[in-house]
Amino acid sequence: MSEMVISGTRPRNVGWMRAAALLYGDWGTSKAYVIGLAVLLAGYAAPYYLAGIIGLTFLVGCNYVWVCKFFPEGGGVYHAARRHSARLGVVGALLLFAGYVVTASISAYEAYNYFGLGAEAVRWAILTIFALGVMNAFGPRLAGSVAVYLALPAVLVLLGLSAAGIFSGQERILESPSQGAWEGWTIFTGMVLALSGVEAVANMTGVMRPDPDSSPDKPSVHHQARKAIGLVMIEVCLITAILGLMIAGMPKESFLHPESFLRTMADHYIGPTYAWVVGVVVGLLLLSAVNTAIVASVALLFSMAQDGDLPPAFRMLNRQGVPWVPLIAAVVLPVVVLESARGLEALGALYAIGVTGAIGLNLGSCSLDRSLVMKGWQRAVMTGTALLMVAIWVTIAVTKPQAFLFAAILAGVGLFLREAAQRRGGEKVEEERIVPLGVKEEAKQDLAEDGGRILVAAHGMTASAKFALQEAKLRGARVYFLFVREVKVAAEVVGRLESDAKALEVMGEMKKAAAKDKVALTPVYCTANKASDMIVELAATLGADLVILGGTRRGVLVNLLRGDTVREVSSQLPDEIPLLVVA
Repeated sequence: MSEMVISGTRPRNVGWMRAAALLYGDWGTSKAYVIGLAVLLAGYAAPYYLAGIIGLTFLVGCNYVWVCKFFPEGGGVYHAARRHSARLGVVGALLLFAGYVVTASISAYEAYNYFGLGAEAVRWAILTIFALGVMNAFGPRLAGSVAVYLALPAVLVLLGLSAAGIFSGQERILESPSQGAWEGWTIFTGMVLALSGVEAVANMTGVMRPDPDSSPDKPSVHHQARKAIGLVMIEVCLITAILGLMIAGMPKESFLHPESFLRTMADHYIGPTYAWVVGVVVGLLLLSAVNTAIVASVALLFSMAQDGDLPPAFRMLNRQGVPWVPLIAAVVLPVVVLESARGLEALGALYAIGVTGAIGLNLGSCSLDRSLVMKGWQRAVMTGTALLMVAIWVTIAVTKPQAFLFAAILAGVGLFLREAAQRRGGEKVEEERIVPLGVKEEAKQDLAEDGGRILVAAHGMTASAKFALQEAKLRGARVYFLFVREVKVAAEVVGRLESDAKALEVMGEMKKAAAKDKVALTPVYCTANKASDMIVELAATLGADLVILGGTRRGVLVNLLRGDTVREVSSQLPDEIPLLVVA
C-alpha cells in the first residue's frame, strides 16, 4: 500500500489566561525600560509624554483585538501583508524580526541592570543570549513557561510599588513640556516601546482555544483574544500612568541613570529590600522575554523559508529537529546589536523602528483589505492608527539614522535572500496527498488484518519496529508504521515525504521486512511540532489495539530540554489503548 501523509497541525490548547500571561511577558516588561527612557528624555515633564504613550497603547490594543478576529489562524504582519504582496509580507516580517532582535538585546541588558550588575550588564547579557541559544537547540520546550509563572509576581510587586507611590505623601515636581512641537514629537516617538509584544498575540491566534460559538470549519478566537489583550492592556496603561506620576517625586539626580529605573523608584519610595525584590522579579521576567524573542525569531524565519521567501538552508534541522540557521541568526544578531549600540537610548531607537514599522504595516494592510468584513468606523480608526504608526516610524528614521540603517540592512539582506531563493526555484512547501487526522483511509485488504491494528512509531528498523512486525504476524494484525519528522519550532510546519531521504529509506526497509513476514503494512508520514501529540491523535483516530514505542537512552538533562516522548504519550493515551515500550 502507498504511504499516508497526514497533516500535523498544532493543537488549540492556549486559553485566554495563558495567552495573557505570555503577552504580559513581553508587553508588560516594556515598563521596565520605558519609564527610565522617559525620565532620560523628558525629566519632570515625562508624565505628560507617558500619557500620550498610554493613549497610543490603548488605541493599538483595540486595533489588535480586531486583527485577531479577522485572522483566527494567525494574523501577524507577515500574513496580513502577504495578502497584498509577497514582497510586502517579507518586509513586514523583517521589520518584526528586527523588533525581536532588539527585544532580546534590550531585555537581556536591562535584566542585568535590574540584578545590580551595571558595568557588567553587557557581558552577562551576551553570555545569557548564547546560553539560551544552546538551550533552544533542543527545542522551544520552555518558551513562555517562565513568563507565565512570573506574570503574577511581577504584577504584585509593581502594584506594591504603585501603592507606595500613591500614599507616600512626598512632594511632587511636575513640569509642563517646554519644547517646541517638533522637539516634543521627537521625544514622544523616542518613548514608543510599550507596544512591544502586541504582534505576538496576533501570531498566537492559531493555537488559541476557539470561542464556544465557533466551529472547526469557521474557527473564532475573538472573545479569547479580547480578554487576553484587554487584561494586559489595562494593567500596562494603569501601572504606567501611576509610575509616570511617581516620577514627579524622584530626585533629579536619579534621572542621569535611567537603567533599571523601577528598582531605583522602589529604593526611593520603600527601601533597599523591596528594591532588591523588584530587581529580581523584573530581571527574571526580562530574561524570559529574551527567550521568547529568540523562539519567535526562529519561528518567523522558518515560516518564511517554508513559504519560499528564504533559502532552503533556513529549513535545515539539527538532530533535535530545530532549524539551526534561524537559531544562529536569532542568537548572533542580538549580540551584534549589544556590541554596537551601547546604552538604553540607542537600543530603544533600534527597537522602536522595528516595532512601529511592523504594526503600521499590519494595520495598514488590514485596513486596505476589502475582503475583511469590518464596520466603516473600525476601518477608519484602523487606517488612522496605521498612518500614526507610519508617521512615528518616519520620524525615528529621520532623527535616528543608525536605527534606519539597521532596519534597511536587515530588510535589504532579507529581500536579497528572497530573490535568490526565488531564482533557485524556491516555492512554498506544500503537503501532498494529505489525509487529515479524523478521516480514516481505508486500507487495502491485500493481507489479513483480522487481528486488529498495531501502531508503532520509530525512525528506523529498531527493536520496537521489529517487535511490532512479529506481534502483527502472530495476531494477523495490520501494522501502521508512523514516521514523525519532528520540527521543534513555535509555528505551523508542513513537509513532503519525497524530500525526506531518511524517511523514504526507513519506510523502504520496513516495507521489505513486512513483505518478507507477510504482514499487512501501512506506512504513515507526518511533520509535526511534537511527536507525542501526533502519536496519541493517530492512535485514537485509527482505534489502535496496541501502541508500541521504543525506549530511550537520553540523559535526564536532554529529556528536560527536549521532552520525553514515551512519558508524554503514556500520560495522554486513552485508557482503552495499551502502550508497550520496547527497550
